[in-house]
Amino acid sequence: MPDNPDPVDAQNRCRGHVPEARRDRNVSPEHDDAGFVARCQRGETEAFSVLVRRHQKKMLNIAYRMIGDYDEACDVVQEAFLSAYRAIGKFRGDARFSTWLCGIVLNHSRSHMTQKAARSRREAGSLDDPVKSKDGSFLNEPLSQEGSIVERLEKRELEAKVQECIGFLDGEQREVLVLRDIQGFSYEEIGVMLKLPEGTVKSRLFRARNALKDSLFRVLGDLR
Repeated sequence: MPDNPDPVDAQNRCRGHVPEARRDRNVSPEHDDAGFVARCQRGETEAFSVLVRRHQKKMLNIAYRMIGDYDEACDVVQEAFLSAYRAIGKFRGDARFSTWLCGIVLNHSRSHMTQKAARSRREAGSLDDPVKSKDGSFLNEPLSQEGSIVERLEKRELEAKVQECIGFLDGEQREVLVLRDIQGFSYEEIGVMLKLPEGTVKSRLFRARNALKDSLFRVLGDLR
């Protein structure tokens, strides 16, 4: 493995300055990952760049949903990709590459939130400051060009409130909710990432959904 991946390049990729990865349209990204992982393990740096381009959007979405801050999520994902690069030689393919990578992103997100909470306590700061937001179009489907400015603002306001309610969940509930309901991982994959039995994942998700529903009701009222 090369010893010096370029962190500036990784940062630029996280900020969105990334060209589309070239790929065979007949090969799914997950199926094709194994080839790039093998090349990366042989020392081909560009192979890992392809993996970054392929998975950065999903990993950044996960980190953002966990942390609630765009810039901080970018920093966490950059660190996670660097960790993955250094550890790629240990990846044996027992799970999908995206599952393995997501576990690394979750670990970095947890560490970041723990450090942030400790820093806030030391500085007597508030954890209830408004979430910093940017356009962040990579996190959602492109907005319709036909929508009015008012509709766009209302949608962004609603999305911000939903993210705020996700942030109210405890860390364990937030993880399973983001992984299952937002990212669509299977119960088995989530169990691998979190090192939990499938039954525990399901019960934790049940509690997370109920807690989110209660939080949304308090913030938004009855949406029926």
